[in-house]
Amino acid sequence: MRIVIALGGNALLKRGEPQTADHQRTNVRTAAQALAKIVDAGHSIIVSHGNGPQVGLLALQTAAYSGAEAYPLDILDAESEGMIGYLIEQELRNQLGSDALIATLLTQVEIDPKDPAFRSPSKPIGPVYNALHAEVEAANHGWSIAPDGDGFRRVVASPSPKCILEEQVIRFLVDQGVIVICAGGGGIPVAKKADGGFIGVEAVIDKDRASALLAETVGADALLMLTDVDAVYTSFGTDNAKPINTASPDDLKAENFATGSMGPKVEAACSFVGRTGGQAGIGRLEDALAILEGKAGTVVRA
Repeated sequence: MRIVIALGGNALLKRGEPQTADHQRTNVRTAAQALAKIVDAGHSIIVSHGNGPQVGLLALQTAAYSGAEAYPLDILDAESEGMIGYLIEQELRNQLGSDALIATLLTQVEIDPKDPAFRSPSKPIGPVYNALHAEVEAANHGWSIAPDGDGFRRVVASPSPKCILEEQVIRFLVDQGVIVICAGGGGIPVAKKADGGFIGVEAVIDKDRASALLAETVGADALLMLTDVDAVYTSFGTDNAKPINTASPDDLKAENFATGSMGPKVEAACSFVGRTGGQAGIGRLEDALAILEGKAGTVVRA
C-alpha cells in the first residue's frame, strides 16, 4: 500500500515538555521506529508532520530580537519544515539503514488570500500559557489567543490548501521508491500574484488538511494521522466519552469535534475517504501499524 503518514506536532513534542532539540530528537526517534515498522511490513510511505509548537517558538525567538522586524510566518514555516524534516530523515535512515532512499522536500502550498480563515484565526501554535501569561503575550505582540486544553495558546489564520506546487516532483520521487518527507507543517503558504508568480503568506496551514490533499495527489491508498490521543472520541473530555473504532464519513459528520485539534483530523479523514474511496486512520503514534490493520485507533472507511 502507498500511505501518507501525518505526524502530529504534539506527537513530536509532547504537551508540557520543554521545547529543546534533545526532546524533539528523542520523540522523532520514537516516531521513526513506528514508521520503520510500516516500511518493514512492505508498505510505501510519504511522511508529513505538524509544526505548531516549533513554529510558535521560532516566532517568539524572532520577536525577541530588536535589531530587525520579526520574520513572517511563511519564512518560519519553511524553517521549521527543514528543521523537523532533517530530524525525521536522519532518524528514519538510522532505523532503515544507510542505503534507504529518503528525501526531505520543502513544499509550497497555494492558498486563497481571501480565505475566510484570515478573519477567524484558529490554528494554535507555540507554547501553552496560563490565562494571565497569555493576556500579557497577546497585549505585547498583538496576538489572538484561544483556549487549548488546560491553558491558552496563540492562534493564527489556517487557510485551506488548494494545491501543492511540488506535486510532480513528489510523485516522481515516490514512483522511484523514495520515502519523501514533505508538506511539513502543512507546507509553506503561498498565494498567486497577478503576474502568475507566487508570494509567501502570513499563515500556518493545518497539516492534516494538507496531508489529505497530499494523499489524494500521490494516489495513496491510506492516510494515517498520528497524534498523542489513542482514537477519536464522542463527547471527548466528559464522563460520557467513548472511542470510535470504525466509522464512515457520514457517521463522523454527524458529530462535533474541537476546531483547533480533532476537528481538522476528522475533516481530513472524511475528505480523503470521500474523494478517493481509500481509508484513513487516526490514533497514537506507537499504534501506527495496528491502526493501518484496523486493530487500534479510529478507522474511517466509505
